[in-house]
Amino acid sequence: MSMENQTALNYFILSGLSSDPQFQIFLFLVFLAIYFITLAGNMVIMLVVRADPCLNTPMYFFLFHLSLSDISYSSVTVPMMLVNFLVEVKRISVNGCIAQIFFSLMAGCSEGFILAAMAHDRYEAICNPLHYMRIMNKYVCSQLVIGAWIVGFIYALTNTLPLLNAHFCGPNKINHFSCEPPPVLDLSCTDTFTNKLLLHTTAMLVGFITFSFNLVSYIHIISTILRICCTEGRRKAFSTCSSHLIVIVLFYSTGLFRYLRPNSASSQVLDRLFSIQYSILTPMLNPIIYSLKNREVKAALEKKIEKFRFLK
Repeated sequence: MSMENQTALNYFILSGLSSDPQFQIFLFLVFLAIYFITLAGNMVIMLVVRADPCLNTPMYFFLFHLSLSDISYSSVTVPMMLVNFLVEVKRISVNGCIAQIFFSLMAGCSEGFILAAMAHDRYEAICNPLHYMRIMNKYVCSQLVIGAWIVGFIYALTNTLPLLNAHFCGPNKINHFSCEPPPVLDLSCTDTFTNKLLLHTTAMLVGFITFSFNLVSYIHIISTILRICCTEGRRKAFSTCSSHLIVIVLFYSTGLFRYLRPNSASSQVLDRLFSIQYSILTPMLNPIIYSLKNREVKAALEKKIEKFRFLK
């Protein structure tokens, strides 16, 4: 059948996480709680960073934007999931699906570069403490964050523009709970080899650049910490970057798996589990990690809670 005689699809059907109505209600409650914790946790971090003068430093400037990225990342996927748990047919328009892919890719890529900027900040703070405030001034920090979002925008645009030219004529069922490039490209009636090659190449490039930046920064950081004679000094130096290190491990151990795994390791169950981890659970865990592991954030939170009790 020629391409002209094939009817173009205007919507997709998402398979979701379960077809059992009762289990879907349970999943709705679970993911609603996760989304609430994600929003509340990240908004609290953002408000505390903005309200407390003691947190007016480059490290917390980046943490503010990391929380903003986490809210954006989670909000691209979870609200639609919650709606789909309550309906029988999980339908999404083709344009809505492409928009979801765009914002998901932009938030994920931007977060990777924000984490790299945070690693650079920790490198300057620990390895060049005497020049730290001069190097990591407000202008530099702002440029790093703006650059992260611009690169994220370009990365998302590069991988979604080809989807606008793709022809979808059936089947229209996406074996996933949200729109992601690989399963959507699998439904195209046109050749998607170039699109898939572009997706994997750009994902590998972004992953390699950001991971290398983090790796090099932490090699220097650990080397500097090990040269500190005082045990207490080593402990304090490491405590300033332990939260960031945990977040990096969470981000890279799951986020890149979806795109960099070999085809032989393909598994729909694994794909869904890892997608839930990096797009839903990680944004929820990040503020918890920073609030539990970071003394300054804990102190600022306690101060605000005490102030609120006093006003009551």
